[in-house]
Amino acid sequence: MGENIIYFIDVTNRDGVQTSRLGLAKLQKTIINLMLNDMGITQSEFGFPTTEHEINYLNANMDLVYRNVITKTKLSGWMRAMAEDVNHSFENVPRLQYCNLSQSTSEQMTNGKYQGKKTLDDILKMTVDAVKEAKRCNAKMIGVNAEDASRSDLNYLIKYANECKIAGARRFRYCDTLGFDDPFTAYDRIYTIAKETKMDIELHFHNDLGMAVGCSVMGAKAAIDAGVDAYINTAINGMGERAGNADLVSCLLSVMKSSGFKDKYKIDPQIDLSKAWKLAKYTAYAFHLDIPINQVAVGDNAFAHESGIHADGALKDRRNYELYDFEELGRGEPEIIETGRMITIGEYGGIKGFRNVYENLELEFHDEDEARNILELCRYANVHTQRPLTDSELKFIYYYPDIAAKILTVTPYYLPTGALKQRIDNETRLNISVV
Repeated sequence: MGENIIYFIDVTNRDGVQTSRLGLAKLQKTIINLMLNDMGITQSEFGFPTTEHEINYLNANMDLVYRNVITKTKLSGWMRAMAEDVNHSFENVPRLQYCNLSQSTSEQMTNGKYQGKKTLDDILKMTVDAVKEAKRCNAKMIGVNAEDASRSDLNYLIKYANECKIAGARRFRYCDTLGFDDPFTAYDRIYTIAKETKMDIELHFHNDLGMAVGCSVMGAKAAIDAGVDAYINTAINGMGERAGNADLVSCLLSVMKSSGFKDKYKIDPQIDLSKAWKLAKYTAYAFHLDIPINQVAVGDNAFAHESGIHADGALKDRRNYELYDFEELGRGEPEIIETGRMITIGEYGGIKGFRNVYENLELEFHDEDEARNILELCRYANVHTQRPLTDSELKFIYYYPDIAAKILTVTPYYLPTGALKQRIDNETRLNISVV
């Protein structure tokens, strides 16, 4: 094939955290960004720059970029394609360089969300104005997202992408927001958009019909076949709204190992598949969610054989019943669960237990002040995550205490005026039960 490349953008820290009834603490989102960087994933959509409780976390992660800690993975912010939101985003996160601007492009959503107050022409103008504002704010790379693209008019999508390209956008994100597309339809539509616009294409598919990975892979093929780069949007372990997003490891393996892709399409060369296992396990821990036993590559049964024919065949030659090797994913070491004495660091932990934990990590403190500061940060981190801290989190706090402190600091937006202030003033004189 040509010189065009398939890249990966992970959206766990933006779309994945929108999983209903689940979520991630800011420290956990940071560790995921570090692990994505270690794995060589092209980009992480790391959050919402217009959301107040994200600001310290976003700026702290930009500190990691400017300290050359995060060097491979570009951090991008998601915002509505509205000029005022773009301006607010860059005020909140001044060093932001990568952004994706999103608007609904289907008749269904235009009518259903805007209730007839906006036309498709209005949507286009809003998006173009937002792109121009992002350019004014010195954004290095601007992507435009067509929400509900799979139910949008194809000619309108081409017009939308082309007008945004003229304004300064470099990528077009095709969002199958409801998981409506099938792989064949996705290929045809994305090929046409890529040919007509000559823009690099992001493939963003949801899994409502169980086809997110298939559509993502075929969408990438369409983009490459049309002569542009492809950027598959994924979430770790397939997290995301409703039935989730396209799973990162499944998409990676599909373009690396499947019969139609292996040795035929170029994949981002910086990706290190051996980091996949550790990333999947940490993310599952952070979400308080076990990995399904039959999950592709990282599930407990992915390399398990029980039936006589399969077990015999795998023992004689693993290629009989294993398409790829578990070592490629970083698997193979036994997971050891402590069954005797175990010291953990928690919000009420003391200095002796704390020192023991860090000694086991072969990290030492040079004076009492250093130890006390790190202990206090670890206590706050435990309040923050409500889980025993992992080795990765403990090491991060040790090596980057000032950035950890910023991540752990959330100042609620609270400026009571008008009716709210009047109600609070009244309630200070009343005994009101809330149970």
